[in-house]
Amino acid sequence: MTATLSASVATRARGFGGLLGGGFTGFVLRRALGALVTLFVLSVVIYAVFYVAPGDVAQITCGPRCSPAQVQQVSDQLRLDDPLYTRYLDFLRGIVVGHDYSTGTGVLHCDAPCLGLSYQTDQQVTELILNKVPVTGSLALGAMVLWLILGVGTGVLSAWRRGRATERILTGVTLAGTATPVFVIGLILMILVCGQLQWLPFPQYVPFTDDPQQWAWNLLLPWVSLALIEAAKYARLTRASMLETLAEDHVRTFRAYGVKERSIVGRHALRGALAPVIALSANDFGSMFGGALLTETLFGLPGLGRELVHAVRVVDLPVVVGMVMVTGFFVVLANAVADVLYAVADRRVVLS
Repeated sequence: MTATLSASVATRARGFGGLLGGGFTGFVLRRALGALVTLFVLSVVIYAVFYVAPGDVAQITCGPRCSPAQVQQVSDQLRLDDPLYTRYLDFLRGIVVGHDYSTGTGVLHCDAPCLGLSYQTDQQVTELILNKVPVTGSLALGAMVLWLILGVGTGVLSAWRRGRATERILTGVTLAGTATPVFVIGLILMILVCGQLQWLPFPQYVPFTDDPQQWAWNLLLPWVSLALIEAAKYARLTRASMLETLAEDHVRTFRAYGVKERSIVGRHALRGALAPVIALSANDFGSMFGGALLTETLFGLPGLGRELVHAVRVVDLPVVVGMVMVTGFFVVLANAVADVLYAVADRRVVLS
C-alpha cells in the first residue's frame, strides 16, 4: 500500500518538473517532494484509521477494567471531544515542536519528534521506538546484504547456465526456499548449529557498541534464516530479468562482434537486470522496519516487531500509531533512495 501510494505521488510530482529544474538534481528534488507529500498523506490515513475507529476509543485504549473516571481521563488526554482535524494538527505539532502532557501531578514535556506517550509505561513513544530500532536495523541490514549476495549471484548463474543441469538444480533450490517458512529454517538451524553441533550460542542480542564480535555472532543465525527465504525470491527475479536482458538486440550485437559471454553477462546484462532488484530490495528493507516478526520472535530479539505485537495486544494506541508511522516512513524513504539509485544505474530514468 505504501509503495503504491509513493509511486502515485511521485508520478504527480513530475508535474513540478519545470519548477524544480531538469537533469539529475531536478529528478532528486522531485523524488524528495513526492516522498514528503506521501508521508503527509500517509500520516493522515494512519491517524484517521486508528482514531476514527468504531467504538469508544477511550474505553478500548484504557481497557475493560478501567473505571469511568479513568476512561474520562484517557478521553481528556486524547482530546476526543475536540474535532478530528484539531487533534491531528496537534499531533503534527508534537512531531515538529514537541508536546506537553499532564500527568495529574505535573506536566511532562515530550521533545520533538513527539509521537505521544505509552499508556502502559508513560514512556515517550519516540524513545521506545529508538531503543528498538538498532535491533531491527541490525537484523534488516545484515540479512539484506546476505540475501542480495546469495539471490543475485544465484539468479545470474542460473540465467548464464540456462538449459543445463546447474540451472535446474538452482531453480529447484529457489522454489524450495520460496515455499519454506522462515520459522522452519530458523528452527532447523538452531537445532543443528546451536544444539547438536554447538558451533554458535543460542542468539541473544548484544549491542554493536558493547561487543561487535558478539553482536555479529549472535545475529548470524537470524541473518541466515531470513536471508535464505528472501534470497530465493531475488534469485527468481534476477534470473527472469537476466534472461529478458540477454534476449535484447544490443546483447546479440555484442555476441556478433565476438565479445566474451562472461563480459556480456557481468558488464552489460547484469546492469540492466538490477533495476527491479533495486526497487524490490528497497521496499523489503523499508518494510523490515515494521519488524521481521517471526524472526524476532523465534530468536528472542527485542525489536520493533515484537514491540508492535505487544502494543496491539494491550491496546497501547499511541505506540501502535507511532510504530506504523515509523514503518511507513522507512518504506517511503527506502523507495525514494531506490529511485535515486535506479537513476544512477540507468540515466534514462531521469528523462522519464
